[in-house]
Amino acid sequence: MNRAILALAAVGLTGGCSTQATQESATTGDAQAATPRAAQATPARPSQPAATVTAAATAKAVPGKRSVYYEYDKSEITPEGKKLIEAHADYLRAHPGVKIVIEGNADERGSAEYNVALGQRRADGVSKIMTLLGVREDRIETVSFGKEKPKAAGHSDAAWSENRRSDIVYR
Repeated sequence: MNRAILALAAVGLTGGCSTQATQESATTGDAQAATPRAAQATPARPSQPAATVTAAATAKAVPGKRSVYYEYDKSEITPEGKKLIEAHADYLRAHPGVKIVIEGNADERGSAEYNVALGQRRADGVSKIMTLLGVREDRIETVSFGKEKPKAAGHSDAAWSENRRSDIVYR
């Protein structure tokens, strides 16, 4: 009896959350297996609208990593960087209304002018690959911050390697 009450309470608690469709299904199935036949006769709550389920699924589809990293004084994209760009391009092709800004950055070494130009080459390189992968140019904006927007503080190789990057920012 206590198990049946706990199972029904768990179903009731998760029922109010619209982003838990997968977890709710698993919980409901577990609750039905643990409850007697009489308790299963309670009316099921209406299924979620497809738009809610789709919105929850697409929110997870955006790649978590958003920075492409570079070697010192280079703008060539590494194989790891290409995989990341491909993942973002896949997401953008699947979501044609989404736009991005690619922010090119450099470490603190070098003049301000040189680093702005290097950051722009880096951002443009990411943009070019995305357009080759089918993302329309009008959905991509590029900007260079040079050394003005560091990710890591410090004057070491570790900090500098974090700051040599292009960030993909969704708008």
